[in-house]
Amino acid sequence: MKKLLPKTIFILLILAIWQFLFQLNIWPDFLFPSPQMVMITLIEGFKDGTFTFAITASFKRLLIGYSISLLFGLMLGVLIASFQLIEDTIGPFILALQSVPSVVWLPLALLWFSMGEKAIIFVVVLGGTWNMVINASTGIKNVQPVLIKAAKTMGVNKIQLFWKVTLPAAVPHLITGMRLSWAFSWRALMAGELIGSGDGLGQILMWGRDMGNMSLVITVILLIGSIGYLTDNYLFKKAETVVLNRWGLNN
Repeated sequence: MKKLLPKTIFILLILAIWQFLFQLNIWPDFLFPSPQMVMITLIEGFKDGTFTFAITASFKRLLIGYSISLLFGLMLGVLIASFQLIEDTIGPFILALQSVPSVVWLPLALLWFSMGEKAIIFVVVLGGTWNMVINASTGIKNVQPVLIKAAKTMGVNKIQLFWKVTLPAAVPHLITGMRLSWAFSWRALMAGELIGSGDGLGQILMWGRDMGNMSLVITVILLIGSIGYLTDNYLFKKAETVVLNRWGLNN
């Protein structure tokens, strides 16, 4: 309750400033809609199923791309952490690729896959992979040596050592990697849908811009931000907190 009150006050303050700017008539209504106009657009969009359908389509692409990025990122992270040669050769490029914005991959995706589902999923995969690689490799390399030594004295082989000691000890880093990968995948998805084809939130945003419907544009922006906030705070952040508490890493 203590945390909810400041957030509520802040949101009300933003709405008040928004309404105040609207009443100043600096811009025409179609360029700067009021909070009430955006709320009406939001309600109508869910009432006729437009937003529900778009969110479902976007999440379908997101889950496919995100799943691939987690699998590929975990595998590559394990290889980098396990073999010095791979770390020396591929490791530096992972850091470089992480700094490349997802939208930069769009021209390549459109040339390879044209304007379709595959191009968008390709961008989502690239958006979410590199954080997972870095966190997976970091988690595995930072496993406490005493745990590995204790396991070896018990006679475990390399496969048992990985599955029963190394991987469980790296779980906090893996959860953080999953959380960051989700955020970057969500951003990559929106970038892909803005330029690619499809029927997701990004395409509705572009349609609103083309039609000069700023009320729709702002509504979709708020939806994108709200979905990102809710999934991060009420899914991944809670899972990360549970894991950190379980592993005794929270102060």
